[in-house]
Amino acid sequence: MNVTVQPAVLPGPNEPCWCGSGTKYKKCHKSADAVELRKRAAETGTSGVRRVKPGVISPRRPVPPEIPRPDYAETGRRAPKSMDSLIMPPEKLVKMRRACAAAARVLKAAGEAVRPGITTDEIDAITHELYIREGGYPSTLNYPGGRGVAPYPKSLCTSVNEVVCHGIPDSRPLENGDIVNLDVTIYLDGFHGDCSATFLVGDVDEAGRRLVQVTKECLEIGIAAVKPGLPIRVIGQAIEPYANKHGYSVVRAYAGHGIGETFHTALQIPHHDDPEATTIMQPGMVFTIEPMISEGTWQVKHWSDGWTVVTADGKRSAQFEHTILVTETGAEILTTVSES
Repeated sequence: MNVTVQPAVLPGPNEPCWCGSGTKYKKCHKSADAVELRKRAAETGTSGVRRVKPGVISPRRPVPPEIPRPDYAETGRRAPKSMDSLIMPPEKLVKMRRACAAAARVLKAAGEAVRPGITTDEIDAITHELYIREGGYPSTLNYPGGRGVAPYPKSLCTSVNEVVCHGIPDSRPLENGDIVNLDVTIYLDGFHGDCSATFLVGDVDEAGRRLVQVTKECLEIGIAAVKPGLPIRVIGQAIEPYANKHGYSVVRAYAGHGIGETFHTALQIPHHDDPEATTIMQPGMVFTIEPMISEGTWQVKHWSDGWTVVTADGKRSAQFEHTILVTETGAEILTTVSES
């Protein structure tokens, strides 16, 4: 059976209707299309991409008892943030490199599963098994929430369209035209490796592809700004003007962070120009750079689950992330997949 689908660009009132009836559009589908467009506008952001709604969250996935795990894995309680990884000695860097390389492999494999129709919970299940295959623990699983917020229930974060970060995998299938960030963190041999990327789901519109590409470039520009002896502030000073030049904003509520034996240390890496980011970069420092770039406002809202962060105006947001090491001359990306 042939099915005629409403086109993206509708004809003029006196032009033949898109359905092929031979009747003028105004006498055929114009009224019905107007109703459909109003309905679609109520469900979507200005990009025309359908707004994300919460789905069903499946139970926590078990981790084999022989897998070493961080201190919060059993209790779900938050430990005080520390500056443990401000300068990481060579003997610890060996383990840090292993964790970061494993995280990069998991992200690459998880990204290959992205397609229209797969649920974010199915991607979580795939990623969960990949962590275990690496001999590591999913760092986000049972990670403590804020006051009154339950620990994070899943093994990665899946942030779709207007979700900025910390989206919880659930029963919602990815739709053709979505963009989705997969944020992967593994705890391996006592260290956390953290990285993320935004993936295109099927046929994404030009505006969505452009947002994703510019966000990736923002990460690259931020990494290029890393130099020992300079303040952390220069990272945001490099990223923000580039994003603004392309008509985007930089989310300010969330930043990169120090990482190592602790998932999130007290060291913060803003992606906008923050005059308070005065910590001087030194060789041996390890932290993440993970700009969140939005089509509209930089302001955000939170869902009632206490985790899911969305843009305040419902427009899309993208993110890319690497864990980097400050070297004597610049930055080394730790979360890369070896070509050998």
